[in-house]
Amino acid sequence: MALFPHTILKVLVGSHAHGLATRDSDRDYRSVFVIPTEDMFKLGFKPPGTQWTKGQTDETAWEVGPFLTLAIQGHPLVLETFLGPIEQADVWGHRLRSLFPDVWSSEKAFDSFVNYAHNQRQKFLEKKDGRPEKYAAAYLRVLQNLCALLETGTFTIHIADTELGKTILAIKQGKYRTGDVIDVGETLLLTAQKLRATSSHTENLTRVNSFLIDIRREYLGLTRG
Repeated sequence: MALFPHTILKVLVGSHAHGLATRDSDRDYRSVFVIPTEDMFKLGFKPPGTQWTKGQTDETAWEVGPFLTLAIQGHPLVLETFLGPIEQADVWGHRLRSLFPDVWSSEKAFDSFVNYAHNQRQKFLEKKDGRPEKYAAAYLRVLQNLCALLETGTFTIHIADTELGKTILAIKQGKYRTGDVIDVGETLLLTAQKLRATSSHTENLTRVNSFLIDIRREYLGLTRG
């Protein structure tokens, strides 16, 4: 059952989607929902922010409008949501997934992915939460995804299938040296910079806006409850 009303898409993310899960790994999800369009015309309306639900499973959810705004900005976690294994999707969810080629640009994806990678690298070096291996793996994984995106136009969530998969699995098992992790990260960043220089992919805002207008019209008569 959906945790958020009018969920159009829910995907599996995290270690289970990456192919790196252990017996103790939690199941993580991300989802996209739609609010009644009439709510947007009421006094004091504010777009819903990111919503989190914690428990036996963790779920992060966005309303479709803010979700697409983040997608256009190249947010790596949002772009992953277009590609993750589907747990739940209606016709609008499938239409949303089909927009993946239209929501990202080489420039914004490069900046967003690299900034996210640097953030994860800093947490790794600071041993944040006493789990440096978690952040080391995320640091390398997001750079690997960026390289694949710039080179092929997409990337795989199942990182275990890539050449880097064994390295990331070893890191998550605590089998790493700090310098080696940084070396791999710097090599991936250099590769991404070279690919960025030859990649000119841009967003198709006309198609994205057309989808958003269509779904707002569909949900115009919807009421809460």
